[in-house]
Amino acid sequence: MPDHDRIEGAAKQAGGNIKEAVGKVTGDEKLKAEGQADQVEGKVQNTIGGVKDAVRGKD
Repeated sequence: MPDHDRIEGAAKQAGGNIKEAVGKVTGDEKLKAEGQADQVEGKVQNTIGGVKDAVRGKD
């Protein structure tokens, strides 16, 4: 089973993607920026989870 950080990171990326899209459609620059930030945060968290999995010997 993947590390918890990988799962949360992927979910955060998806949520950020949605926020960014809604921000673009509505013209809400703050929401768009929040979505982009969430995506970056999710990528970092996912990477950390991947490193933890690699250390444990999982792919």
